[in-house]
Amino acid sequence: MRVALVSPYSWTYPGGVTRHIEALRAELDRAGHDVRVFAPFDHDRRKTAWMHRGARPQARPVPEWLTPLGATIGWPSNGAVSNVSGSPSAVSKLRRELRAGGFDVIHLHEPVAPVAGWDTLTSADAPLVGTFHCYSESVAPHKVAALLGARRKLNRLNVSIAVSEAAAWTGRRFYGGRYRIIPNGVVLPEGGVPWPRVRRAGEPLRVVFVGQAVERKGLPVLLRAFEALRGQIPAELTVIGLTPEELAPLLVEGEGVTALGRVDDVVKAAVLRDADVLCAPSLGGESFGMVLTEAFAAGTPVVASDIAGYRDVVTAGVDGVLVPRADATALAETLRDLALDPKRVQTLARGAAVSAERYAWPRVAEQVVGAYEDAQVVPAVEGGRVARAAVKVGATPRDGRPRVPAQRLPSLEPAPERRRGAALRRGAIGLAGLATVAGAVAAVEHIGPARIGDALVRSSPPWVLFGVALMCASMLLRAVSWHAILKAALPGARPKLADAVQGTNIGVLMSATLPARLGEPSRALIVSRRLGRARDRLPVVLGTIVSQTLINVLALVILGAVMFSTIGLFDGKQRALLWYAVAPFALLLVVLVAPALIRSRRPARSRWVAQARSAVARVRSGLVVFKRPREGFVAISMQLGAWALQWVSCYVLLVALGLEHRADLGAAAAILFAVNVTAVLPVTPSNVGVFQAACMAVLVGAYGVAPAQALGYGIILQAVEVVTALVMGAPALVKEGLSWREVRLRAMHSAPVSLSVPAPKKPEPVEA
Repeated sequence: MRVALVSPYSWTYPGGVTRHIEALRAELDRAGHDVRVFAPFDHDRRKTAWMHRGARPQARPVPEWLTPLGATIGWPSNGAVSNVSGSPSAVSKLRRELRAGGFDVIHLHEPVAPVAGWDTLTSADAPLVGTFHCYSESVAPHKVAALLGARRKLNRLNVSIAVSEAAAWTGRRFYGGRYRIIPNGVVLPEGGVPWPRVRRAGEPLRVVFVGQAVERKGLPVLLRAFEALRGQIPAELTVIGLTPEELAPLLVEGEGVTALGRVDDVVKAAVLRDADVLCAPSLGGESFGMVLTEAFAAGTPVVASDIAGYRDVVTAGVDGVLVPRADATALAETLRDLALDPKRVQTLARGAAVSAERYAWPRVAEQVVGAYEDAQVVPAVEGGRVARAAVKVGATPRDGRPRVPAQRLPSLEPAPERRRGAALRRGAIGLAGLATVAGAVAAVEHIGPARIGDALVRSSPPWVLFGVALMCASMLLRAVSWHAILKAALPGARPKLADAVQGTNIGVLMSATLPARLGEPSRALIVSRRLGRARDRLPVVLGTIVSQTLINVLALVILGAVMFSTIGLFDGKQRALLWYAVAPFALLLVVLVAPALIRSRRPARSRWVAQARSAVARVRSGLVVFKRPREGFVAISMQLGAWALQWVSCYVLLVALGLEHRADLGAAAAILFAVNVTAVLPVTPSNVGVFQAACMAVLVGAYGVAPAQALGYGIILQAVEVVTALVMGAPALVKEGLSWREVRLRAMHSAPVSLSVPAPKKPEPVEA
């Protein structure tokens, strides 16, 4: 049989689909079939790395059975990066080759992915087989594909294959159709799966991770779990797929962690054989997980996230253990329990060896060949030319069976109550963001773009630059304040001013470019790494941020006092200032006394109570600065000085727009107060939209400034803040040797993990 295997993904950025195609081709070739592979191919050039977010392609030869289809572009998709080609030349070349090849079957992998398979669905006349590898619950991309005609195009498939029930769920949910489940295969070692390794007493637990540094793989979750695990038992972690340089930004502590980079299959198999467990902490978006079956083939059990794609492969308690996704504590406790029970690990390893036989490539390839044979049996079309034309264009299914439409299906993911809460939060943020955008558009249309543009053009550049300089200086004063707090809280670590400056600048950049408040954990992580013993330092450093926050509350009280005393809009409401004055002291009192009040004798509550007490204790450690007059004076005076510079900067920008006659220093205080209060829960990066609305509320409502000028002021003030973040933060990232993505990924999983003391094992009964 002459077979064409068509891949939309770059051959030199190999992922699960590419490895599947390569192994399938080899197996079909051994069975005597004539196989040709068509896939994009990227050469290692400067432009290639630029088109793939800095990632360089692997140096792979072009085998005689591969037809390259040109270069690709790296697109973010489903929590990872898809390297696909969108060039017309790739489409035209593939069409020519398929028409001239005389293929009995054309096998499309990810037929919906652009553009190779997508075009072949309607341009090729040979029998078509499509394999769906992806599991995704994201509605938007699939809806777009459906609007572009995906459902009609997929009717042209003679046979549809899914690598798992999760992948079939995606097809049924968004496109309809019938799917036969044929899993990914795995190459078993010659001589069979090796006998489980026996871990001797005192040997460390050997854990392996195989994957990329993309968010959905969940590597930061494993790193946090491993750091806690090493605090109780000897353990080693080997990371395959990342170089030491790529892994370093994600680490708080590197002890016991080894990064091997990208290795060949021989080395990977050897590492898996020597491991006690493979850990796959993915956060979602996995349809199968080929690395799981590769571990089975090495006789190694797995600890994997309890997600849809992995549940299709791992039989919990037989060949592995499933843990809640994104739960670093549960993952660490599971690994610890396995380390303390070597017999259980051996039992799981024997189960893994048995499971590997189900996925052996000869068995999988036999099922694929069966699909090819079924695809070649094309039923006769009844109904004349109209019916044949309907099949030709995909209006009716090519397999001759009744059409199965797309249908709403319940989610495959566990914990629906938690998913509903997460969905509600995302929905609320999304609605708030849409409302912000809609309000901004309505405001611009109401005021008039020309008037807004005129207000911006009339601003004075020297005054704006002076405002930027003041904002930059305020960041430096904040760093000096934080340095004093760090010195008081960590006297043995001897933090340097440069550490605080680096952390502050990077934190400001992250706060300005992300919708979530990731600036605080980002700067805490930077400083913790610089101080050494990062895992021990991080909780205290996070506590020092609370000290700065209390000073910020005091600054807001002062700004509130100025605002209430200068804006006539609030006449008669000055008593509200009492609440602003009392708030920081009430919060300080709660923080100081709460540890003595938190007690619980109920075992069910012991874990969260212990975590709450630990968190409050960390906060208290950060408040030591207020017991030391010298450091406390520096911290308070510098932080308030930073606020004063920002206050002056806000006034300077009023001067830049010629508004100083209408809005004075009191107006600048009110603006600074308003934008900081509304930024407590940002719904967009830098709170765009809400920021401008706060400025307009003050200037228009209290000072009678024209809406166009008020909105122009809000735009310029935010631009100044963003420029300040870039001017201060970008060089700091370069100096630290980090990328924005690395800091973001690390900050999202910054909470340190604390494990409970393991329960003592019950002695086995002794027979009389």
